[in-house]
Amino acid sequence: MPAIERNREHHRSCLAGQPFSRRAFLALLAAPLAADSHQEVFDLLTEMASALSEGNAQAFLKSIDRAMPDYQTLQDNVVALVAQNDLASSIEVLKEEGDEKRREVELDWFLEIRSHEIHGPYERRRKVVKCRLERDKKKWKIVALEPVDFFAPPSPA
Repeated sequence: MPAIERNREHHRSCLAGQPFSRRAFLALLAAPLAADSHQEVFDLLTEMASALSEGNAQAFLKSIDRAMPDYQTLQDNVVALVAQNDLASSIEVLKEEGDEKRREVELDWFLEIRSHEIHGPYERRRKVVKCRLERDKKKWKIVALEPVDFFAPPSPA
């Protein structure tokens, strides 16, 4: 028997003794999807943090589902925060769980707020912000975010 035929026969016999379940096969196929979902969610969240730093409330809010509980409060807070202050915003992902349809993320969110007023407030905030995201067709949307008051403008001194 030629060497190539012996190799094929050996390969077949090795695989025949190994159970390869459908679940394991699907898990292998899904692994790149989960990695893509992770990257897409990370990109969305970093774009939101950047939007705050750039003073762009609409860009921050565009990925948030308007049907989210407390959306109006969040919108009012973010619009006022951006209008009254210069911001520096950064995030670090602490925890992320889910699949290609739904994800839950905990972020260490840092926000530096400097008032546009000469003697206005300066504040640093750091808090764990929890987000729940769902895929809407091809895009991710934030369907829950807390605490909403993290994004409120500072109280006057």
